[in-house]
Amino acid sequence: MSRMLNEVALVVDDSPDTLGFINETLDAAGISVLLALDGQQALTIAEKVQPDIILLDAVMPNMDGFETCRRLKANTALADIPVIFMTGLSDTEDVVRGLQAGGVDYLSKPVDPDELVARLRVHLGNARRAMSVQQALDRTGQYLITLDKSGVLQWATREAQALLQLSGLSIDEQAQLIFTPLVRWLSHAPVRGQRYKLESLPKPLDAYLLSNSDDVECIFRLADPAERPDAATLRDRLPLTQRESEVLYWIA
Repeated sequence: MSRMLNEVALVVDDSPDTLGFINETLDAAGISVLLALDGQQALTIAEKVQPDIILLDAVMPNMDGFETCRRLKANTALADIPVIFMTGLSDTEDVVRGLQAGGVDYLSKPVDPDELVARLRVHLGNARRAMSVQQALDRTGQYLITLDKSGVLQWATREAQALLQLSGLSIDEQAQLIFTPLVRWLSHAPVRGQRYKLESLPKPLDAYLLSNSDDVECIFRLADPAERPDAATLRDRLPLTQRESEVLYWIA
């Protein structure tokens, strides 16, 4: 997968006229543009040249924009790319479908060029900040995942992604056996640092709640119970106070 130096927008629409208009608008704003005429072509391009943002028509033949977005979000390498839907559909139900599929925003056609560029700038800035945070978390070497309150994986550190892949579970199985149970566990009001045992996995894991401070996302740290001693074990093995053993356990 390659990257381009400038900010790159992938525009997906089955109308050549729309593609031409948006291409000119974004090019004038200094944003590089990749074009796709259908959902499958968009997926292929995104896998080869990872864009910074995707503008996606909701209504297209064969694979519509909603399904295209779901497939993008199911791909770990592409899941963090913000997707903005563009469509003539204006019903609330269609807007909700786009957001549920993983879209971050919605533009109604005909698209206003100034509004288009302004919204792109906002979401590109948000994506950059999120990427900076994730890169910092990646450098910690921790197995961290973030879920939304419906149990959908929002992001994971490289180590966590590798751990999930090694589990041998499909995306649906990960949701059923890991993500959904963790979100249900939150209804019991666990405190920060509390452990949940994922014992139904082929190889059991422990999940520790790190953050549940808002109504949108929650952060967990995954751990292999067979590889790491708990705080009590560290306290028994080393000349540490209870607080020192807990700190050492969390930074290990």
